[in-house]
Amino acid sequence: MIAGVTYYLSQHPSIVAFRWSHTQSWGSTWSFLVTSIAFYLIVSVMTHLFLCLLVRRGKPVSLGPIPALHSLMMSVVSAIIFAGILLSTAAEIKETRWFWRRTKTPFQWLLCFPLGTRPSGRVFFWSYIFYLSRFLHMFRTIFSIFKTRKLTFFHLFNNSILTIMSFIWLEFSQSFQVLAILFTTLVYSAVYGYRFWTAIGLRSACFPFVLNCQIVLLSCNLVCHIGVLTLHFMKGGCNGIGAWVLNSVLNGVILLLFLKFYVQSRRKNFGRNGEIGKDKDL
Repeated sequence: MIAGVTYYLSQHPSIVAFRWSHTQSWGSTWSFLVTSIAFYLIVSVMTHLFLCLLVRRGKPVSLGPIPALHSLMMSVVSAIIFAGILLSTAAEIKETRWFWRRTKTPFQWLLCFPLGTRPSGRVFFWSYIFYLSRFLHMFRTIFSIFKTRKLTFFHLFNNSILTIMSFIWLEFSQSFQVLAILFTTLVYSAVYGYRFWTAIGLRSACFPFVLNCQIVLLSCNLVCHIGVLTLHFMKGGCNGIGAWVLNSVLNGVILLLFLKFYVQSRRKNFGRNGEIGKDKDL
């Protein structure tokens, strides 16, 4: 069974022979990226305005089991991507270590791809799947509009920027993406699993689980960004460093917006007895 899972997640011919191409990979063009994000923004705004016109303000609109099923699906998808890129990374290191072992350790390779790295092979296959999964995450914004009757800038900006960054990872073979995907999918599998757990009526955590997971994720990303910058100057350069700089700036903006959101949420949720309330929907 383990051998079968390993084969289908890291040794299948379609995974091994994968190559990021504007002509062969669906959704791999800049025009598709811009159009899809514009469509996401327009649909989100129109849905919010439509509900404001037809439904009394502040009244949530139930979507039945759809949000719970979406959370379950995203938890499973994230877990599969995590397992796939973990196995693929182990196989890739084993097969290519002869090329870079004199200058890098496996962990350094995860942070800093050698110059000239092309977006092909196992690791980039799962990076591509992660990119596609970003479009499934966008449905969470629609669910949030129906549930809370609010459309926040953080929601729109966060989903749009994360989709752009995952595209840039592939387009420029950016360093650090393997660890970023491992951290993100691990956190998402837990967060969406928790959302499914609470959506079906089971007991929620006594602390803001989702917010704390986001803090852990952002902290790990910050530490890794520092590691990439250090290796770039100490080890002769990392592939896709220009894209990494843009990625770092966008991550910094997301971090600032999240901290603002987190502080506001704590102020609103801090009860009279000093207890933190439920998680806000991110």
